[in-house]
Amino acid sequence: MQRRAFLGLVLGSAVSAVANVKSPEDTSVWMADSDIPVFLSVCDKIENVKQIVGFGNFNIISFDETLKVAARYSQLDAFSAKEVEFMEKMFYEDPSQYGFYGKKTVDSISAIIKEEDVFKVHGTGHYLFHGHSKDSFERVIKDVGDSLYLTSGVRSVVKQMNLYFNKIKSTGGNITEAAHSLAPPAYSYHSIGDFDVGKKGWGYKNFTVSFATTREFWRLRQLSYISMRYTINNQDGVRFEPWHVKIV
Repeated sequence: MQRRAFLGLVLGSAVSAVANVKSPEDTSVWMADSDIPVFLSVCDKIENVKQIVGFGNFNIISFDETLKVAARYSQLDAFSAKEVEFMEKMFYEDPSQYGFYGKKTVDSISAIIKEEDVFKVHGTGHYLFHGHSKDSFERVIKDVGDSLYLTSGVRSVVKQMNLYFNKIKSTGGNITEAAHSLAPPAYSYHSIGDFDVGKKGWGYKNFTVSFATTREFWRLRQLSYISMRYTINNQDGVRFEPWHVKIV
């Protein structure tokens, strides 16, 4: 019953809830029933913090600062000890159980992205690390053209956690499916230098395989100084991401 309630909350209808109930043949790992209430509460509180600090600042906010913001503002609810424990569990667990085999990029949930280490890209709300990432992006724009733009840059642990948790929600609690689309919070290369690009005016299609049909993508593929992180049938177990530029 709890599974159905979860799916109903996430997907918005009883029909969606029934359609996504785990089948006997399904080998996916699903969110444990006992974790559903705390998971949904954590998702809401992280979203509330994002509304307070703003989109740009949220990209680089640390885990510890997120907890402080939630506790500091009267219109927000502080994270409970149980919620903090849940977030720590999701950060430190081994995602290979979900079919994700990528490299761990962040060792501590309390990792900090220093503001002096990043550069805010005008008009995007996104950041890039100074040095190789920033230089590569500027070179890419020069070589491909201004029809290309930055769709995602530096991501803190909390930013990646927010995206990952939202993906779990959208799959009705199927963590295996979510991990195939988004790296778990300790495993994102956005935390150490990679970035995403897209074609102006394409919106959400920039995060689909359709991006591989664009002139911008084929121009990218001709550049010798960058490569794709997640190619078709990559060993990390992640879907094909033609928009994800490998830097490190």
